[in-house]
Amino acid sequence: MYDWSMSEELDPPRRTTLPIDAITSPFVRFANMEAAGGILLLVSTIAALVWANSRWEESYHALWNIQMAAGIGPFSLSESRHQWINDGLMSIFFFLVGLEIKREILIGELSSLRQAAFPMIAALGGTIVPALVYVVVTHGSNAGKGWGIPMATDIAFALGVLVVLGKRVPLSLKVFVTALAIVDDILAVLVIAIFYTAKIHFWSLAIGLALVGVSFGANLLGVRKPVAYALIGIGVWFAVLQSGVHATVAGVLLAFTIPARTYLDRDHFVNRCRRLLDRFEAAQPNSYEAHAAIHTLEVQCELVESPLHRIEHALQPWVSFLVMPLFAFSNAGVRIVGNVLAAAKHPVSLGVALGLFFGKPIGIWLFARLSVSTGLATPPAEVSWSKIFGASWLCGIGFTMSLFIASLAFGEGADLTMSKIGTLAASLGAGLCGSVFLLRRGRTDARPAVPVELPT
Repeated sequence: MYDWSMSEELDPPRRTTLPIDAITSPFVRFANMEAAGGILLLVSTIAALVWANSRWEESYHALWNIQMAAGIGPFSLSESRHQWINDGLMSIFFFLVGLEIKREILIGELSSLRQAAFPMIAALGGTIVPALVYVVVTHGSNAGKGWGIPMATDIAFALGVLVVLGKRVPLSLKVFVTALAIVDDILAVLVIAIFYTAKIHFWSLAIGLALVGVSFGANLLGVRKPVAYALIGIGVWFAVLQSGVHATVAGVLLAFTIPARTYLDRDHFVNRCRRLLDRFEAAQPNSYEAHAAIHTLEVQCELVESPLHRIEHALQPWVSFLVMPLFAFSNAGVRIVGNVLAAAKHPVSLGVALGLFFGKPIGIWLFARLSVSTGLATPPAEVSWSKIFGASWLCGIGFTMSLFIASLAFGEGADLTMSKIGTLAASLGAGLCGSVFLLRRGRTDARPAVPVELPT
């Protein structure tokens, strides 16, 4: 995730304050908060729940069931607003997830096997154990296909809680949760592609994969303009959607074809920029030479930044402040009033809730301990096992991905309602318990994750 707070570390620009700044500055300060996306997601969820549990519930569902069409001739598509969000906008979310996965594999926490082993093995436990808990709880019912619901972590909410906890949580723990959530996303995408695809139209899928190949070819040829990949991406999305495979998979596939290389190396960039700044300083204000230097400097900045980073940077605010809140607002509106008692004994709600609230932290913590005890991985420095367990509990906040998989598993009906109630209850409980646990351990626990042998 892009760190918007980095802009606060730079010297503030010296410029004339405009009247519009007084209006926009509060919104800019909010957007620069690391937890801003999680806060907006929470507000959208609460708004959806309030509306769906009011006497205007029918208007809430009617709003998202309105049909909308787009396209030309045979390439037109008509879906409800709810489907456009889940099939369309969420593809952008998964595209961003794919970019983050590629970045982490190339230069991040997943760039080496030694670095990646700990969060990868922990994430594996955090998907297997919740799924097993769900299967055990729902055994004997017709709700077995919802086993994928409690598998994933909502990275926006989990990291938002860690940011709110502030300095009580070490940076290495936040890095661990980020890497774990990204591996979670990889596993969730595989589950969606393999287990939640009912019927495949192979010609459409072949066209989609061929367009992915075109995008990869553009990468090899040195195409760096994001608009080129956007046009190819629209074709990939439409073809994959028509194939029967969920369109969000198209976003991840396309993301892996985006160039991650820079056109300029660091030394060339520094030398060129110094010469351009010297030209700008020597030129008269607002002269042709000054503007030419500025324009050329802008081009150099684009060349030194890879398309992957540039696209990720551009998409991040749109996903955080539009796509995910809109998804929450359209999917979290479930009727809780009158359904609490039914949910308390329904196998789907119990399976999802127990899988997220108990299965997730136990699976992550247990597999993390096993990875260290067997010598396969090394835990983060300066992080105790109790803090890892607290962070694992926060990973029980499933929300976005859980609601998404629930819609694929159950479509519409009582099972979908129960799965949403179970997801919301478990996410709320995991968030509160994980926060309280980390706050209490933050005051008392300063022991390292691996015992240190002192010299005798």
